[in-house]
Amino acid sequence: MSIQEKYRERYDNCLLLLAKAIEDHIKDNLKGMPRIDRVSARAKTIKSFIGKAEKMVGGVKKYSDPINQIQDQIGVRIVTFYLDDVDAVAKVVEDYYRKIESKDIVPESDSEFGYFGKHFILLIPDDLIDDGSDANNIPKFFELQVKTLFQHAWGEAEHDLGYKPGVELGSDVKRKIAFTAAQAWGADQIFNELHNAANDW
Repeated sequence: MSIQEKYRERYDNCLLLLAKAIEDHIKDNLKGMPRIDRVSARAKTIKSFIGKAEKMVGGVKKYSDPINQIQDQIGVRIVTFYLDDVDAVAKVVEDYYRKIESKDIVPESDSEFGYFGKHFILLIPDDLIDDGSDANNIPKFFELQVKTLFQHAWGEAEHDLGYKPGVELGSDVKRKIAFTAAQAWGADQIFNELHNAANDW
C-alpha cells in the first residue's frame, strides 16, 4: 500500500472524527476562560500530507517514515484576543495535556518582524481513542498553536501571499510583508497594554 493510500485510509477512518473529538475536548477544558476568539481543529488534507511527506532536504527525503513522523496530521489552533491571554491558555494546555515539545516561534533577529506564535506537540489523550480502533491507524500526537488575533490574521495572509509554488517574491513585496508584520506586532503590544490599563480608567 502506498503512503497516499495509507494516509487516505487514516484520514477517512480516523483523523476527521478524532480532530472533532480533540476540538471538543479542548473547548471543554478552556470553558470559562475569557477572550478566546476561537478553537478549531483540522485533519491535515491528503494533498498537504503528501506534499510534506515528499519534502526534500539536501537531496534526501526529510521523512523516512512520514505516516509515523509527521506530527501535525491533526492540527489545533486557539486564537486569543491579547498577548497575555496566550500565556494563560498555554498554562491550561500544559495542565491538561502531556507535552512532547513546546516552543515560541519568533523571527531569528530582534530587528526582524515575521511570524509569531506558541506551538505545542501533545500526546492524544487515551480517553479520546475508541477501544475498538486500530492502533496502527491512529497518530500518537497532535500539533496545537496558540496565537493572538493579529498573529493569526497576519500568518494566514502571509502564507497565502508568500507560498506560491514556483513564484519568487521581489524585494519590494518582501519589504511590504515585513512592514505588515511590524504593524501586527505593534498592534498586539498596544492592545495588550490598553487591556491591562483598562482597570485604571
